[in-house]
Amino acid sequence: METKLSDSEAYLWSFIEKNIHRIPDYSITKLSEEASVSTATIVRTMKKKGYDGFTSFKHHLKDNHNTNLNFAAIDKIDDRIKQVILKNEQEVIRTLNMLDTWNIEDAIQKIKAAQRVLIFARGFSELIAEEMTVKFQLTGKYCEFHKDPEIIKNISKKIHHDDTVIFVSLNGETKELVTAAKNCYQNEIGTIAITASNSSSLMQYIDIPLVGYKAEGSLFPDYEVRSRLPLSIIGRILLDAYAIRTM
Repeated sequence: METKLSDSEAYLWSFIEKNIHRIPDYSITKLSEEASVSTATIVRTMKKKGYDGFTSFKHHLKDNHNTNLNFAAIDKIDDRIKQVILKNEQEVIRTLNMLDTWNIEDAIQKIKAAQRVLIFARGFSELIAEEMTVKFQLTGKYCEFHKDPEIIKNISKKIHHDDTVIFVSLNGETKELVTAAKNCYQNEIGTIAITASNSSSLMQYIDIPLVGYKAEGSLFPDYEVRSRLPLSIIGRILLDAYAIRTM
């Protein structure tokens, strides 16, 4: 579970994301000089982000070299556009690295055994939930999707024990989803969460968490329209893996 970054650590991480294509060639001293932070801040930031240290982080970047973008090809792009491209790349790579294969397998088995699959989502996450619903139905699995907040809360009180509920939520703090998850938890209903937050209110009621990486910052800070890219990646992996097991 990631620990919240201090202001200096958040600044450093932002610097790293903006200059990610140069980081593999930096020593910790060089990064300290370029970012104007102490080496201790670098080490603390890496540990909070789930790495053993700066060297471990560089190895991670180099190990993913074949899947990284061709930075030489985008060097001519406006710096802000480049930052957007790199942000999306990091969301994909970090999400793939964070996924627990055992949790994916557990989720597949729980869905296979379920009489019905119910998917609850709100806002922009509804688009992912709708796609998942159709794909489950194409495999022959009974699946229904609900997005109305009152219906979600009411139905969550009446779910059968042989059903499974999937929650699709970026930050895991949508009130009606948390209420529904609590109802499922109290009634011992199996639950799966597709989310990008490991420490949300929703997570305390979830049996199987599938957690992706959400980049910090947004180009639309005044609105809750942040990218659901990590949720889309997880949903696709779950559905593809389920199809392999059942078709």
